[in-house]
Amino acid sequence: MAQLSLSKIEKVYPNGFKAVHGVDLQVNDGEFMVFVGPSGCAKSTLLRMIAGLESITGGDLHIGEQRVNELPAKARGIAMVFQNYALYPHMKVWDNLAFGLKLAGTPKPEIEKRVRDAAKLLEMEHLLDRYPKQLSGGQAQRVAVGRAIVKRPGVFLFDEPLSNLDAKLRASMRVRLTELHQTLRASGHPSTVIYVTHDQVEAMTMGERICVLKEGTIQQVDKPGVLYEQPANVFVAGFIGSPEMNLHEVEVDAGAGALRIGGLALPLPEAKAAALRVHGAGRVKLGLRPEHVAALPLRADATPVPGTLRFMENMGSEVFVHAEIGGAPFTGRVAADALGELAAKSRGDAHTFHLLMPACHLFDAASGERLLQR
Repeated sequence: MAQLSLSKIEKVYPNGFKAVHGVDLQVNDGEFMVFVGPSGCAKSTLLRMIAGLESITGGDLHIGEQRVNELPAKARGIAMVFQNYALYPHMKVWDNLAFGLKLAGTPKPEIEKRVRDAAKLLEMEHLLDRYPKQLSGGQAQRVAVGRAIVKRPGVFLFDEPLSNLDAKLRASMRVRLTELHQTLRASGHPSTVIYVTHDQVEAMTMGERICVLKEGTIQQVDKPGVLYEQPANVFVAGFIGSPEMNLHEVEVDAGAGALRIGGLALPLPEAKAAALRVHGAGRVKLGLRPEHVAALPLRADATPVPGTLRFMENMGSEVFVHAEIGGAPFTGRVAADALGELAAKSRGDAHTFHLLMPACHLFDAASGERLLQR
């Protein structure tokens, strides 16, 4: 059993800096959990505390039923894949894979079997006689993963393992690692995975659940779709999604059941308007996903608003439209065939945009916390 339980985990360094603030988290047996957040949010520190490479200042860490706060890293039943892969340059791939098993006194026939099984699983049997310097970045990454697999750990820890790869290879390795986790589960040998990244695309495409971190505190833990559709606060709303959510502080016109931005009235659905009247806030933060800022009136419940085109980013099948609406910057994600007359316009030209207000998110202007469920 490789369930992880973190209870009020803290990390304080000798100089008094507190990096981790009372983290409570349950990672289920066999789950693929992603830690995501900006640089400096303590996601790697938290991972290293789980691995036993950083001491725990406060709280309790359990792997299965065992409290492991003081347990050395080699006794925790974990395997870690680092950002730089840390392969031994003087050893061939075979020896890199087998080295840890040899140190543990594993019988030679068992070493042979585990190395062959890992090489087959990762489609790198043809690489076993090569040295690390003869490998591409993606091949070296697979060897690092294979070295973890042969240990048959209960928990895999990945610390930004794809950050050194180019965009195309990173995308293919995302698929490979996700499939690997599913293959191990299907074979009856599920492993719990904790994967650290600052890339929210990696997080959304790989994680069964995602833990969003900011300055050593958890902001929200949930499935990718829930994080996207129901962010708990402004930070999660702005961090999850690409392009990021449009977020602006606006006035509440309770009598009209609308929000006002730069003199423009944005009518709300009755349920949201009624809830805001009960809340009594004079100002709130409006959140609108780019796909809900349209160039054409594609839905009857969209609100037409005047705006000014700033520039467009052509991504092929879709276009990111940057505009100014009510004196504030908005980004729209528009299908290339749904631009209409906007396709012929230039920077500074006026255009009527269409905001899908029933899909909007509302947050407290002061705390940033989510006000209403969709």
